[in-house]
Amino acid sequence: MSNLADPSLPTRPAIAWIGLGIMGSPMAENLIKAGYTVTGYTLEADKLDRLAKAGGSAAGSIAEAVADADVVITMVPASPQVEAIAYGPDGILENAQRGALLIDMSSITPQTSIDLARAAGEKGIRVLDAPVSGGEAGAIEAVLSIMVGGEQADFDAARPILEALGKTIVRCGPHGSGQTVKAANQLIVAVNIQACAEAVVFLEKSGVDLGAALDVLGGGLAGSTVLARKKDNFKTRDFTPGFRIDLHHKDMGIVTDAARTVGAALPVGSVVAQLVASLRAQGDGGLDHSALLRGVERLSGYPTEG
Repeated sequence: MSNLADPSLPTRPAIAWIGLGIMGSPMAENLIKAGYTVTGYTLEADKLDRLAKAGGSAAGSIAEAVADADVVITMVPASPQVEAIAYGPDGILENAQRGALLIDMSSITPQTSIDLARAAGEKGIRVLDAPVSGGEAGAIEAVLSIMVGGEQADFDAARPILEALGKTIVRCGPHGSGQTVKAANQLIVAVNIQACAEAVVFLEKSGVDLGAALDVLGGGLAGSTVLARKKDNFKTRDFTPGFRIDLHHKDMGIVTDAARTVGAALPVGSVVAQLVASLRAQGDGGLDHSALLRGVERLSGYPTEG
């Protein structure tokens, strides 16, 4: 579809965006800022209003959103939601045009991505699995790390779009490879957050100035993107969700199952997966994953809330 506002700009594909949550909304808006035409669909009316105010178009259904799209991008919570929007008479595969490119940026099981690519191929629709890392801040700032599985030609075609969303964009292999790398990412992030949370409680109980300690730790080998992004959450106990415990619980299930399938041992990861599950069971599933700190506080005898 040509950019009618400025004929000098190159022709750009029309994009349908399905799923406008914490990550999806700012990502779709970044595509609009980059000059793409974006038609969105999600279940929450206020998110559709937000998209329209940003310059996008709101669709009344998945079928309406994808009907004229060259590229369909999906960003939903888990495998069941991907299957729900992709399959069936009202889904993407039945309503997108042949030759369209479907980029699923959700974090789901590798097998779900492989099965989706196979089913879409029968409809003449190309597929990439392209999960992301970077959280809400990375989505807003368009500096996400994007790990992609699928055919090289499709990856090359998608690259300009992905470059409007992220900073590190890598094809990791065939269908499902992006999801496998994302699972590894979530393993590393969860273990890292847990280690940081334990350090915070250790430092506080030792009477050390927490802000000063985290600053100096961030400048050494203990420094990490996790620490840089989450240290303010730790200091202020602000656990407003950028990435919810509920979703990290789901992701730890994915990596645990996938590792078992290939015969990889996850001794530390398995413990952290249980700590994430425990936090969720205690009612903290809607909080940011930096709330793993709350679990360490409970184990360390901090006063309970309320």
